[in-house]
Parts: sequence; structure tokens; C-alpha cells
Amino acid sequence: MINSDLKNSTVIVTGANGFIGSVIIWQLNKIGFTQIVAVDSISLEKRNLLKHLKFAKFLLKDQLIKELQLEAKDRSEVLKKVSWIIHMGACSSTTETNWEFLLENNTHYTQKLYEWAQKNHSGFIYASSAATYGAGENGFDDNFDSEKLKPLNLYGESKVLFDRWLMKQVALPEKVYGLKFFNVFGPMEYHKESMASVVYKSFHLIKQTSQVQLFKSHKPEYKDGEQLRDFVYVKDVSRWILELMNKKPRSGIYNMGFGKARTWLDLATSVFRSMNKTANIQWIEIPDNIKNQYQYFTEAKMGKLFQQNLSSPEWPLEKAIEDYVKNYLEKGDAFLKAD
Repeated sequence: MINSDLKNSTVIVTGANGFIGSVIIWQLNKIGFTQIVAVDSISLEKRNLLKHLKFAKFLLKDQLIKELQLEAKDRSEVLKKVSWIIHMGACSSTTETNWEFLLENNTHYTQKLYEWAQKNHSGFIYASSAATYGAGENGFDDNFDSEKLKPLNLYGESKVLFDRWLMKQVALPEKVYGLKFFNVFGPMEYHKESMASVVYKSFHLIKQTSQVQLFKSHKPEYKDGEQLRDFVYVKDVSRWILELMNKKPRSGIYNMGFGKARTWLDLATSVFRSMNKTANIQWIEIPDNIKNQYQYFTEAKMGKLFQQNLSSPEWPLEKAIEDYVKNYLEKGDAFLKAD
């Protein structure tokens, strides 16, 4: 059901032609909402994840920036009353080394959108990242002071910079939510190539070779394949975003994970099972360029989010992988469709 503040207003979704952004549009379509301005740096001619979804207008990132610089009376009709900006657009490569590029795309752009949202009384939801937690030496607690976090890569640094800037604002206004995504997987990630989830990569490896490659452990306390991650299905994450819009809990930065770490072996075994195949795993070395940054354990503390009366996760790992494999990947990377 469309809540009152969405009626006769527009939702801007950046990163709309990407993974999580496109799934958010699908969730909005499921409640009958289509007054969406979809924004991305990748044109629909180059890639179209939105071909079966409904939205009012598509803008490239630079076109959005130009529109938002105008007075309300001079903007396109669809942008005159914006109730929410959901900002998922970013460079999400954890191996990107161009700091100026990351700073502009992930930090400064987010600041511009946030400031516009405040000036225009729009809610603001943005993608932070679990990469801000670094090696996890301080745990994965979204109540922890972001000033003390030490990301392991420049991507995480670009994200934590905005988190810190946001927390330094004199008073955090209502309807502002930063989301620290953990290992999100699911339909609509088909374009992500090296950054796609291990579920997606494993499915295609099994199709081609009947086996999966997993990293060996280089720490004696972890057996091969027993490194732990917090895997969360994109259908849970995108549903929570709509719940934030509907319930409008206390503003702040929130973890977006399942809340229970699972092993890579659990994940791989579930993919084999969903494909009705016997598990066959090849152990490979961690590449040198990520060996020093490789995390052996991540697990989101989810209490802060659930205290805001949001729903519990609906997609445990095995159920989520079965849905993803059988209803999407085996159907040729099926795209989500508006109901």
C-alpha cells in the first residue's frame, strides 16, 4: 500500500540501472508506485535492467545534477515535489585505486544530494557499506563511532568519509538513513562481472566446469572454506528500505545484513544443492592484490535496525539461494518484472 507522503510525489532512485537500485524500483512497483525518477551513469541503451519495471523518467547522473540546480518552478514536472531520494549510485569496486574518482562519485556527490534533500524537505536514504568496518577489529556494530573505523580499501574510505560528515551535522534531521550493506546477493546483479556475488559466479562455474573455486584459508584458526560472511538477500534489503520509508524510525546509520555469519562452504554447498548437483570444490590461493585486505569474519549487528520495528529477515541463506537459482539464474538471469 502506498503511504500518504508518497502520494502525488516523486521518489528519486540513483543507481537505478544497477543492482540494489533496480530491485528497490521493483519493490516500489509491487506496492503500485511508479512515480519514480530513475537515475544512473549508465544509459538504458548500454544496459537496461529496468526493461520490465515502471518509472516516470530516466535521467543520467549529470542530467539530474543540472535539474536539481534549478528552482522548483523551472524543474521538470516530475521533479517539482520529491518525497525521497534513495541514493544507491556509487563506484562499488573494492579494488578501485583512483582516489579522486572515488571522492567525487562516492563522497561529494552524496553530499550534494543530501544537501538538496534537506533544502527541499525530502527524505534521504543512501548506501554506506560494511567495507567501512575494515578488518572488523572493532566489530560490526552500527552504534560504533565512525571516526574510529579503519577501512581496508579506498572504496570503504570514500564511504566512511560521508558517514563521518553526516554525523558532524549540527542536528541530524528526520528521515535520513545510511545503510551499511554486507554481502548482498540476488537477481539483477547480472552485470557486475568481478563484483558479482559468489552465488552468481558459482552458478555459472558449475554450469561450465561442474565445480566451484573457493579461497584457501591462510589463518590456522579457519579451515579452508570456513571463513565467515554475513550474506543477505537483496529481497530482504530492498523490503527494509521500503519499511524505513513507511515507518520513518529514528534517523541514523544502520547495518543491512542477515545478522548471522555463514561459511563460504555453506554457500557453495547450497548452490550445488539448488542445482541438484554433487558438491565439487577446488581450493585456490587468495590473489596477492587482496590477500592483505581479505576478511575472515563479518557479521552485522542488527539489533539497532530491528529495535525500530522493522521486519525480521525472510530469506535465510539456503532458501534465498534456492529462490535465486531456480527462479532467476536457471531461467537465463531473469529480470524482475513489475506486478
